[in-house]
Amino acid sequence: MTQARRILILVGLVLATGAAIFLYNKLEKLRIVTPDYPKPERTLWLEQNWTPKERDWYHHADQGSVTFGIPYEWFVALEQPVLSLGETGLLKDQDYLDRFGFIPSPNEELPVGFAKGEDYVDPTTKKPWLNPRTGAPMKFLGLTCAACHTGRLTYKGTEIYIDGANARIELDKLRKALAISLFYTRYVPFRFDRFVTRLFGEGTLKKAKTDTRTRLLEVLRKVEKVQKLDASVEKQSVTEGFGRLDALNRIGNQVFGLDLDNNANYAATSAPVRYPPVWDASWFDWVQYNGSIMQPMVRNAGEALGLRALVNLVTNDPPLFASTVNVAGLFSIESLLAGKQPDSAQGFSGLKAPQWPENILPKIDRARAAKGAELYKELCQGCHLPPVGSSAFYAPDLWTAPNGVGESYLRLKLISLDEVGTDPAQADGMHKRKVTTPPMLEINQTGFGEALGVLVEKTVNRWYDDRNVPKNVRAWMNGFRGNLIQAPLAYKARPLDGIWATAPYLHNGSVPTLYALLSPDTDKERPKSFTLGHREFDPVNVGIVYDILPGGTPIDTTIAGNSNQGHVFDDKPLGGGVIGRRLSEEERRDLVEYLKTL
Repeated sequence: MTQARRILILVGLVLATGAAIFLYNKLEKLRIVTPDYPKPERTLWLEQNWTPKERDWYHHADQGSVTFGIPYEWFVALEQPVLSLGETGLLKDQDYLDRFGFIPSPNEELPVGFAKGEDYVDPTTKKPWLNPRTGAPMKFLGLTCAACHTGRLTYKGTEIYIDGANARIELDKLRKALAISLFYTRYVPFRFDRFVTRLFGEGTLKKAKTDTRTRLLEVLRKVEKVQKLDASVEKQSVTEGFGRLDALNRIGNQVFGLDLDNNANYAATSAPVRYPPVWDASWFDWVQYNGSIMQPMVRNAGEALGLRALVNLVTNDPPLFASTVNVAGLFSIESLLAGKQPDSAQGFSGLKAPQWPENILPKIDRARAAKGAELYKELCQGCHLPPVGSSAFYAPDLWTAPNGVGESYLRLKLISLDEVGTDPAQADGMHKRKVTTPPMLEINQTGFGEALGVLVEKTVNRWYDDRNVPKNVRAWMNGFRGNLIQAPLAYKARPLDGIWATAPYLHNGSVPTLYALLSPDTDKERPKSFTLGHREFDPVNVGIVYDILPGGTPIDTTIAGNSNQGHVFDDKPLGGGVIGRRLSEEERRDLVEYLKTL
């Protein structure tokens, strides 16, 4: 063999290896890895003052969102994002979606939190997505409140489901799985034909295939646009992962970036927070972690827009702010959560926080809990208020004066960042973020929170105007509260009923257990890194198991946005993150035991 031939063979091997590595790296980006969860031996919904019928309705109540950018009919016909010439399982399979944290629904085709809505009609173009075979409109498919606010915990083979608790879903990974599935549907041989056959049946007409292929390419172009925008802010973004989402920044990106087609308004998702529990929240004077929103309707309609309810922000015909937001549906959801005005006789009459289930979890040590009750009164009650079940909780000075319809709202304390010392990203980011809007929208505010409040209010008012809703009914549906927005450099301290079921802790989910949260030495006793995605409950330390989990979300608490500092009990001057005196080992155990009783 000549030297030249040896060189040619070597070059060929190098090129082939390089091509293989290039292809492997490309395919690795198209691979979705999720945890391999064992099947629970049994499942149980906790009693929280809802009937099974009310619970089932809430789990799938439509709020007008089109979260995935495709109609229901498409979603249920797509295959899983597995590279194969043969048929794979379907994306809609509940066992598959369970791997992303979505709770299987016993009575519906799709998991808890998925809602099939009305006819898929774009309010900007007035054009529906039609079935090209029948001419009938397809249907909306989006996530609803229950997707992010239904919790789950597993203990020794029993899986406990908790309405209103923080979900453990991985929404961004599901979005990526959907994008890959759409990509494979377009480019992997045979998959497109299987897709249209599921949509329209055997013998699908050529025109139906052509129309669907065109629509699929349009969807993929929109997916690519979002991917490029995400890549442009990736260096400033923080991984969200299981149970966390930078909700406010994502709402802003959807409304002021994508809906307005203004890339300059697209911001990094730099302040992930755990999904908050929603029991009691209807009666708070301010909601969101930073106490930024007052009105329930603006809060809920903004969430619907963030989950991609369609809204017209570009043309006067149809009217500006026409949208798919289901205002009536949002009002019904809020009413079910809220119940009647709370008082010392009946407490909260809507969705109630869960009680520690002693028939499943280890029994509470009542002697320890009694000691912990005194510690709670000494160290916690000043911010988090007296226990919800106590008469002191309903003291008049803790509630606003009754309004014209006799409703009062719970005054929550806002604790400054300087005092509590927890990660500032969520409060600071909203305080600083600016947006621009076109003059035709008549939104004069440039602060993100204020501009969002005005835009959402205009969207809700458009819904009211189109249906000639009387002023008194509007006030009722708005929760008898004005549209007030603020962006304080502070976080609110909410009541701690049900706190045992809401790990991980702090607003950004950076501390996996209550016991770790009460530690005086944050560097030694709060893990600097851990994995989100576990479902197994730790009843001793009260929180989640957090060791390495393949397919889970590694959290590095040294990264801005993930900090686990602050909210410390130590023998140092108060402020700068120190909120109370140091607790002994026994006192920490006593206080944790008491918190189980709330």
